[in-house]
Amino acid sequence: MESAKDSTPNTGPLLETEMVSFRPSPIHGLGGFARKDIERGARVIEYIGERIDKQESIRRCEQNNEFIFALNETTDLDGNTPTNPARLINHSCEPNCDAEVEDDRIWIVANRPIKAGEELTFNYGFDLDDYLDYPCSCGSAGCVGYMVAEEFFEHVRARQEFSIH
Repeated sequence: MESAKDSTPNTGPLLETEMVSFRPSPIHGLGGFARKDIERGARVIEYIGERIDKQESIRRCEQNNEFIFALNETTDLDGNTPTNPARLINHSCEPNCDAEVEDDRIWIVANRPIKAGEELTFNYGFDLDDYLDYPCSCGSAGCVGYMVAEEFFEHVRARQEFSIH
């Protein structure tokens, strides 16, 4: 996800929505930050993009597009578009938001109360394919070192212990 955005000077928010401002992040590049206190369960922002079929999704993933979400059995959503600021929300192994699919729309939803100014994060849910190519820099106490779905945390931790011994 290296791009020109990574060299943006810290000059305040570059984009704002009702609940989120986007500015340089200590995790990576730009990130989304709560503009006000957010209650658990609140829809923070919609993740939008181009609806594509699974075959096109595979093609784009093979070109290292990291912004694709599965919507349903036949359709995915490619969020790699400037009109989708939610694509800038960073991954965390201990996120304060979840990505939820409802009626073929993706919402970033607070999974706990979030204080104004706090960086918004969600777990990208990557599988184990090429996970070593996606190191995590979230800095959370429970960080597993890679951007993988929580269901794979124990597998990754076991591999790390194995490689140490």
